[in-house]
Amino acid sequence: MAGNGISNTRILWVGKRRSDLPLFPNDLKHLGCKVKEVTTGAEALKHIQEKRPPHVLVVDAASMRTTGARICRSVKSAKPKLPVVLINTREIFPANGFYADVQLVHPFTIRKLINRIKLYSPGQGEELVKAGPITLNTERLALRCNGNEELVTPRMAEVLLCLIEGGGEVVKREDLFRRAWETDYTGDTRSLDVHINWLRNIIESDPRKPKMLVTVRGKGYRLVV
Repeated sequence: MAGNGISNTRILWVGKRRSDLPLFPNDLKHLGCKVKEVTTGAEALKHIQEKRPPHVLVVDAASMRTTGARICRSVKSAKPKLPVVLINTREIFPANGFYADVQLVHPFTIRKLINRIKLYSPGQGEELVKAGPITLNTERLALRCNGNEELVTPRMAEVLLCLIEGGGEVVKREDLFRRAWETDYTGDTRSLDVHINWLRNIIESDPRKPKMLVTVRGKGYRLVV
């Protein structure tokens, strides 16, 4: 993954190595990240106080079979501005009020993890996510494509991020709706179509004949860039 945008990022990874979970720390090291692995919250608190603290803390709660809430709270109390990525499973999920900037739920790909870490990598300046001709500024909620830039809503941004993370594969309507609307109710997803049309008006040369944000009938959408 050349040009991944996260090389030289210092990552503190809290978790345990398990054979039934992806070895993401190894993948990140291969991409040029400086990954320090620890197994307890106490060790994490020690390392974030060093002269060169991590750029990002990843709490792999799934590997420890906990919600990770206690570690996140402790870290945020000590270093409120340190970005925290929390990894869970659907079976072990923290209650409302957990202290994390990003939450990922297994299963997910290394590309999805990269896209999240990239937001906090050194030298990135503004929080940019890129895919082909598309650039999404997740801080300003500005979407740029082929010289056209417009502000988007938070839900438009989440829908687009989910499609980007799909890596060109079909993303189910229900998954897009759950992500952007933050709900498990997917009985009526018609408002998703409105947001898709808004995105097409920005990124497509002819929104009526989309070539990038493509409908896959009966399944969902995919982003072709």
